[in-house]
Amino acid sequence: MTSDPLSWLVSLEGVPSAYAATRDGIDVMLRDRGLRRTSPETTAESLLRGAHASAVLEGSASTLLEVRSGEADEVAADSVRLSSELLSLVPALGRSPLQALARIHALAGSGSVPPERLGRPRDAESSARLRDVAAVLSTPTEAPALLVAALVHAELVTAAPFASHNGLVARAVERLVLVARGVDEKSLVVPEAGHLALRAAYESNLRGYAEGGAAGVHAWALYAAEAYAAGAEASPLRRAAEE
Repeated sequence: MTSDPLSWLVSLEGVPSAYAATRDGIDVMLRDRGLRRTSPETTAESLLRGAHASAVLEGSASTLLEVRSGEADEVAADSVRLSSELLSLVPALGRSPLQALARIHALAGSGSVPPERLGRPRDAESSARLRDVAAVLSTPTEAPALLVAALVHAELVTAAPFASHNGLVARAVERLVLVARGVDEKSLVVPEAGHLALRAAYESNLRGYAEGGAAGVHAWALYAAEAYAAGAEASPLRRAAEE
């Protein structure tokens, strides 16, 4: 029987309660803001906002208006291209996570990365790190889906397994996990916007994750629960209900 690789994370102080509260908040928002009445356009708007926020975190200077009008810079254009195809990869994420990760990088990098580098890890160490991420995605766990998404996100950013676009890939996978594992099946939460709203904490906690051992992982886990709550606040579903 395969052991649960995330069991130690679930036992960390404050993590179970933080993730339970965040999941409850997301569930309430989706239910109370009219989930049954949502349209594909609402999902598309969430993906667009997420693509813009992720691009800004990756260094883009484009505004949301520029992204919406098709006048974005290269980084934002890469992010939008990735987001437009992302939800089609939900089945692949569960069936063959390594292939899904490669496809996500190929989508992000197809405008600026040589074809022979698309979807390919940088070296043997990067290949091993990708296999570790795929194992997390394919091994049964009692950890909340939100926590799985947070861990995979941090692993991909800090491992930087591809030659480029690792941040875009990490945040795209994070969103995909939330969809695939039933937290947000219509992809209405905007986790990327949550990270952008908390950018200083986002960047410092990623550094802590990379360099701070178990304490850094613990801090990242607690931070990510807060970021997901902020991502729910950024949902176009919530904004529409308030207008």
